[in-house]
This record gives sequence, structure tokens and C-alpha cells, in this order.
Amino acid sequence: MSAFQELLSSRSLWALFGVAGSVVFYGRFFVQWYVSERRKESVIPIAFWYMSSVGSLMIFVYAVYLRSPGAAFGQCFNIVVYSRNLIHIWRERGTLSRARNITVHTAAALIALVATIFMAHTWYREYTVNQSLDPAQATENWFWLGVWGVGQLGFFLRFFIQWLATEIKKKSVVPPVFWYLSLMAATLQASSFFKRGEWILAVGMCMTILIYARNLHLLRSPNKGASS
Repeated sequence: MSAFQELLSSRSLWALFGVAGSVVFYGRFFVQWYVSERRKESVIPIAFWYMSSVGSLMIFVYAVYLRSPGAAFGQCFNIVVYSRNLIHIWRERGTLSRARNITVHTAAALIALVATIFMAHTWYREYTVNQSLDPAQATENWFWLGVWGVGQLGFFLRFFIQWLATEIKKKSVVPPVFWYLSLMAATLQASSFFKRGEWILAVGMCMTILIYARNLHLLRSPNKGASS
């Protein structure tokens, strides 16, 4: 095995990559929290969408390596939503050129296509592994994947609703239901990740729960809002 292959197979290297991806992806909510606290209202800065895009891609790659079907599926299509929010923000700010518009949409489509293939492969690997396990253990694994699945449905719904609201208003907006769904989904997925021993993903998910709750509190304050 070459030195490069040994480097790629290093568990420590992949763990470091997973931590870096989690810091970027889950750290986006700390940036959002910081900006919201300064403005005394729930707001989404543009940095949130940049960090979402980069962090999501990193976690997806880590999930494929880890053979985490939940995390792989959870990040598979997110780039489409993140890129559409950036498109609307750039359009609103007058910085959206035709070249940028085409480039971003093309890149998002290609990334989503490649991610779908890898995601399907990850789920197949999970199915193969469960086939070789004791039936009770396999049933437990599928149960916790089911818990993750309910949480993922909540995450998909939050961004579908946010995306729909954004497309209707032609600007990046975040309705209050986004934060309620986030709180529910994060709790379920953190439980599933912990049970499966996927600690980096579990800790990252737990760190966002407080921020979701804080945004709901800010939305109930006299200066409530949720802008970009």
C-alpha cells in the first residue's frame, strides 16, 4: 500500500475530517445565534448558507466513509436548497450575474446526482451488514434508523417549507415553523446517532438544540423576526 493510500485509510484522518465538517456545518447555527443575539431578533446571515453548503458536503463524504446511511441521506439533497437561498440573496443584493446563476445551478445538480449514487451505495452496504447480524440486533439497528428517519422527515419539511416561502416571496426568509421542526428533528436524530455510536454526528446535532430553542424565544420577543 502506498503512503497516499495509507493516509486515505487512516481512521484518525477521517475522524479529523468529520470533526472539521461538523464544526463548519453545525457551527453555522452558532454564527446565526451570534448575529441574532446582536440584533435581538432571529435572523439568518448569508454566512449561514455558505457554511451550510461547505459543511454539508464535508459531512456527506464523512458519512459515506463511516457507512452512516442516515447522515448520507440527510445531506444528499441539501445543496439544492442552500444554493437556491444563495441565488435569491444574490439577486436581492444585485450581485447575481447570468454566469453565476448557471454555474451554481449546474454545480448543485451535478453534486446532487453524484451524492444520490453514493447515498444509495451507503444504504446498500447497511442492508448487507444487517443481513449478517443476529435478527434481534438487526431489528434494533433498523428501529434506530427509523427514529432517525422521523427526524429526517422533520428536517426535510423545515427546509421544504423554508424553500417554498423563499420561492414565493423571491427572497430568503425563515418562517417560525422552521425552528419548531428543527428542535424536534435534532432531538430524534441525536438519539439515533448516539445509539449507533456515531459520536461526532451526535455531539454536533446536540449542540444545535439550544440554538433552536433560543431562536424560538427570540421570535416571541417584541422585536421578533427571521430575515437573511
